Parts: sequence; structure tokens; C-alpha cells
Amino acid sequence: MQKAYILFVILAVGCTKPVAATAQPAVYKFEQIDSLQRVEKRNIMVFIHTDWCKFCRTMEYTTFKNKDVVNALNRQFYFVSLDAEQKQDISFNGKTFKYKPSGAGTGIHELAVELGTIDGQVSYPGICILNPKYEIVFSYNQFLSAGDLLLVLQRVLDRSKQPVR
Repeated sequence: MQKAYILFVILAVGCTKPVAATAQPAVYKFEQIDSLQRVEKRNIMVFIHTDWCKFCRTMEYTTFKNKDVVNALNRQFYFVSLDAEQKQDISFNGKTFKYKPSGAGTGIHELAVELGTIDGQVSYPGICILNPKYEIVFSYNQFLSAGDLLLVLQRVLDRSKQPVR
């Protein structure tokens, strides 16, 4: 019996190994961007999503967990995650954006409309990249794999002559 207990303890200790922290990008709020830009000018990548969007969740659990994507975002972009249905006001670039209800329990945030509208509509997931002057330099409203997002980030940086580090 004692041998069985010792064997159990050895197996239990041997089978548990620490879970490595999953890489993820540093997430900033719009209200922080002005002060961050005063320290270091960077492009801003905004991920526009909702809680109910399965493709948004897939991007969160795959694309934004990819080590190369995380490194590129953390080193050369300010990453902002925008829930298109959040109800809190957001102050950004000298303006306050509000949630606009559109029916019983539904609505969309003005900033999601401002940044995520392509061809007259907002779709999820959405990616919007702003330059340090807050001008939209890229927008896309579909799922992006890690590899595709890395290509987008590199092209944006190429236009501004900065290599992905």
C-alpha cells in the first residue's frame, strides 16, 4: 500500500508541469494612445469585434496568440481591442464616441462605425490600422490568419519604412 502511494505521488508530480503563459499582445485603450504617441510614434492596430462573433473568437485564440504576431504588435504597434457593442463612451483624437442603440438590446459603438465601415457596412472581425496621425492606412473586415496578418503588418511598415522586428 505504501509503495502504491509513493508511486502515485511520483506519477502525480511527474505528470504535472507548469503551463507556459500563452503569448498575447499588449492591449491599450484609446484614451492611452495620445500619451503613448508622445513617447514613441507608432501605428495603431484596432481589432473590432463582438462577443457573439465566432470568427472574432477564432482570431483571438489563434492569430493573436501567434508568437510572431504578438512580437510584431508589441514592438511596433499600439494594439487596441474594440468591442463594437460596448456601451462606455470612448474619448479619442479630441472626440467622444458613444454607443448608439438600434433596437431592443442591440446597437453599435460610433467608433466601431467610424473605423470599421467598408463599402457602407461594418462586418466582424474587423482590422483597422491608423498611422500616428490617426489616418486610416488599412482596413479589412474578415478573418485573418497569423500569416496573413503578418503580411499586412509588414506592408504597413514598409509604407512607413520600418521593418518588422
